[in-house]
Amino acid sequence: MFKTIVGIFGVIIALVLGGCGDDMKVALDNGTKEKTILVVGATPEPHAVILEQIIPLLQEDGISLEIKEFTDYVTPNLSLQDGSLDANFFQHEPYLNTFNKEKGTALVNVAGVHLEPMGVYSNKIKSLKELKNNDLISIPNDPSNGARALRILEKEGIITLKKDVELASVQDIIENPKNLSFKEIDAPQLTRTLDDVSASIINTNFAFLAGLNPLNDAIAIESKDSPYVNILVVKQGRENDENIQKLIRALQSPSVKDFIMQKYGGGILPAF
Repeated sequence: MFKTIVGIFGVIIALVLGGCGDDMKVALDNGTKEKTILVVGATPEPHAVILEQIIPLLQEDGISLEIKEFTDYVTPNLSLQDGSLDANFFQHEPYLNTFNKEKGTALVNVAGVHLEPMGVYSNKIKSLKELKNNDLISIPNDPSNGARALRILEKEGIITLKKDVELASVQDIIENPKNLSFKEIDAPQLTRTLDDVSASIINTNFAFLAGLNPLNDAIAIESKDSPYVNILVVKQGRENDENIQKLIRALQSPSVKDFIMQKYGGGILPAF
């Protein structure tokens, strides 16, 4: 008797579900469908701010963007290498190449997004011409950004560097008429040295965090043809991942270009 009742009940359920047909299947599919989550590491300004602008675009593509902020240049690459991140957005290619070489990581550039001209800032002088003998200048302590800072001073006629040196260091200065001294500091800390040095050469993202704008506040600025475009980076092997490609399209969209120009007024330039 129990088996008969169970059998009849099963037939009824089958008929009910069968009557619902494809509509029930669609409803179930929609109810259980999960969005893809992409975790992207970034420094706060402007990288995380730019990423926030593409959240709606990615949602339309079925992707939920999680932005993880970092305040240094090392951890986001290590986190990408160990799989904690799907991508990161904070660095330029010369820095990435140096990092891969020094740390043995396998990270690759997949898209250029914007250029942040590095600037020379000072609380003590209004022009590099005002530098005095034996003055102290602070620069980033990582090889790629340190070299970048020294190239600015060379272009301004303050120092001369050895020729044919890819990543020039303080040791590669061959002419230093004012006998300037250089203090190499972690890039995030450079703005804190402004009261202690005659000038500091600072990455724009950290300058922004201190309320400084390269167009308005820098006493000298990197040229706009700089090769130091800020890039989106992934672990090698994920370059053609469908969701990474969606992320690239969103970051290089017309709306992001318009946002960069309106928000930063030329202090940051789109690179696409």
